Amino acid sequence: MVVLTLPARRLIALLVLTLGVVSALVAMPAAAYAAGYSAPLQTAIADLTVSSEVRTGYERSKFTHWIDADGDGCSTRNEVLISEADDPVSVGSGCSLSGGRWYSYYDAISQYSSSALDIDHMVPLAEAWDSGARSWTSAERKAFANDLGDTRSLVAVTAGENRSKGDRDVADWLPDHAQCRYLREWVAVKHRWRLSIDSVEKSAMQSLAAGCTNSTISVTLAR
Repeated sequence: MVVLTLPARRLIALLVLTLGVVSALVAMPAAAYAAGYSAPLQTAIADLTVSSEVRTGYERSKFTHWIDADGDGCSTRNEVLISEADDPVSVGSGCSLSGGRWYSYYDAISQYSSSALDIDHMVPLAEAWDSGARSWTSAERKAFANDLGDTRSLVAVTAGENRSKGDRDVADWLPDHAQCRYLREWVAVKHRWRLSIDSVEKSAMQSLAAGCTNSTISVTLAR
């Protein structure tokens, strides 16, 4: 039988305690980032990281979009149209759509044909690239481009409005209607995907927010 001296016993006890702490840390959920973010509009704008934009290397093809993520035969585009329709939509073979009515809040016009609509990425793909997506994996960019997890990420609007907007941010383009809603949705998507803003963009956002209700913006973080 091995008889342990007092110092040896203390050493073993210390090792056991250390291993226990390490095991507990390993067993803890890997919550390096909070699951969500919530703050009043003006605070949410202030909390966004300010950084210069970098367009170098951008190609639209680096954001694979309009995929059929759930394998039901409907692309992301059609999933948004089905979800946002104010009147019932009939879904036919190959996810062809008929019927339906959509309210395009950018121009306050109801559209009765899905072909009259574009699905706008609230934060355009090029703007996302400029604001941090250039460092993402291809899988993350695909997830961003097809984000059905937050209704503010993708919105059905009159095609001409989407094309007028292009890849411009809040400093360079706003819809004629519901500008405070647009700002809140822009800020929400920037937070959801941890995207930065540049100083001119921030100034424009703060100026617009001063005339909007300072309501709380809440998001589930996507990354």
